[in-house]
Amino acid sequence: MLRGLQSLLGWLLEWITILLMVALTIVVIVAVAYRLAHNSLSWYDEIAAILLSWITYYGAALAALKRRHIGFDSVLLAIPMPARMGAVILAEVFVLGFFVLLAKTGLEVLDVLEGDTLVALTWVPVQFTQSVIPVGAILFIIAELLSLPDYWKATAAGHSLEHPEIHEEA
Repeated sequence: MLRGLQSLLGWLLEWITILLMVALTIVVIVAVAYRLAHNSLSWYDEIAAILLSWITYYGAALAALKRRHIGFDSVLLAIPMPARMGAVILAEVFVLGFFVLLAKTGLEVLDVLEGDTLVALTWVPVQFTQSVIPVGAILFIIAELLSLPDYWKATAAGHSLEHPEIHEEA
């Protein structure tokens, strides 16, 4: 069941990220075409920045699910057992704590932004554009928790997720 949830979330995050990248590409290409025609769009830079931040948050959750964020596996694996697993617990507490705080603060910010709209597109509420902060943080937490059992096993076995090709050759 856990692998099924992990697979579903991975598929969902991949498609959301791909669609956001396609949307960003289209917005930028259209904006360039309009600029070349000496008829610049007033809204493209604001929308492009929002799309880029959404790609960042959803992509970060996808990277967390696959455990592909920058890490120090070599340092971690050099720590003798059982202290190594204590370091994993400590790191997970810090990461999860940060994202819980980010989600909580993001929700508070949404309350402050109530009633505000984008400058160029006044029909788009800023709450919608900034909702990616708590949503992205919650997705990161879920991804981190779903990937933790496999990460725990690999770390306990002394396998690096940064250099899986080393273990394939062995």
